[in-house]
Amino acid sequence: MREPQIDYAAVFRALPGMVALLTPDLVYADANDDFLRLAGRTREQLLGRYIFDVFPENPNDSAAAGMRETRESMLRAVETGERDTMALLRYDIEDPQRPGHWQVHYWSPVNAPVLGPDGNVALIVHRVEEVTELIRARGGPGGDRQARVLEAELYTRSRELQQVNERLRSAHAREREVALALQAALLPTPRPLGNHRVAVRYRPAIGALNVCGDWYDLVELPGNRISVAVGDVVGHGLAAACVMGQLRSALSAAALVAEGPAQALEVLGLYARFIDGAESTTAVKAFIDWNSHTITYSSAGHLPPALLHPDGTVTFLDGATDPPLGVSPEHVRRPQADLSFAEGAILVLYTDGLVERRTEDIDTGLARLADSLARHRKSDPEPLADALLADLHPSTGSTDDTALVVIRL
Repeated sequence: MREPQIDYAAVFRALPGMVALLTPDLVYADANDDFLRLAGRTREQLLGRYIFDVFPENPNDSAAAGMRETRESMLRAVETGERDTMALLRYDIEDPQRPGHWQVHYWSPVNAPVLGPDGNVALIVHRVEEVTELIRARGGPGGDRQARVLEAELYTRSRELQQVNERLRSAHAREREVALALQAALLPTPRPLGNHRVAVRYRPAIGALNVCGDWYDLVELPGNRISVAVGDVVGHGLAAACVMGQLRSALSAAALVAEGPAQALEVLGLYARFIDGAESTTAVKAFIDWNSHTITYSSAGHLPPALLHPDGTVTFLDGATDPPLGVSPEHVRRPQADLSFAEGAILVLYTDGLVERRTEDIDTGLARLADSLARHRKSDPEPLADALLADLHPSTGSTDDTALVVIRL
């Protein structure tokens, strides 16, 4: 069956209701026929012009705030990549046929972002519902008076809703500042590990406050060795991040005294039994010894690290995997395995947000990771980390948290 050929430009112009497209700089890119008709402007008067040059605010209205609120709503959509619905607002329009004469209008606007291939906002869909006649609706005898009362009541309620929205946004902004400070305190700042090149990335799930239950850790050990780990606490947000901070710190300390990664995870498993919310946490720990060119690793239910060999082949370190933390009712020793590496190889540790998709088998995600690693095998850790996220992370963001560590061996 042949797919119909649709002229989307014609569909856009015929859409019922007022719809305009603006660039992130708030310049008109297009407008449909109803927008032009109800706004009293031609296409030539709009396209390529800044929105508030076309529709300035009524200088005769001392309480006017429509321009400021519309601009803030559009800029929020650009900054957050999320739809922004505005409360009812009054925004008068100058009569194009009678300069200096302003027509009273009431609007109910919605600003929705359109993302480009790079995941950034490319356009804003500005949809406006004209509700002037509704507000001025008459209701029988005494209709003029009732219309004025209805107009005042609706406008007052809309202003109150707008103020509530602004207070909620301010509270969210303060909460996000707290979240950012918590993230900085819980996750270590990447620093050089001798001559070894390392890159780390951290991406919270969509809707999270820029904190998550995933973590990474890097610890220098005696004898030209390092310890590296990633882990994943069940859940998102501040609660998961608080559990993550406790487990990361405990595993980091255990690595300094444990004989190997398996023993470090055993210690962490015992500690996790006393932490609410730590059940079913997954983690993988690896000790890298540059003198012997050996990786020793152990996994507590976590996805296998990937070892990219210089020839482009990829080995997944899945030879020492046991259940997640706190799952076994009795304490048992965890397995541990060794693997040799060639100079120039790359070790990648990650959490499930990088490879898992709800509609796919996990093997599909792992194969996609191996393919990306092979294609970018000549890259240094920093550009390789960016390439992996670009190849594997959805451009609109993931519904799961992601932590990523890339080490050139």
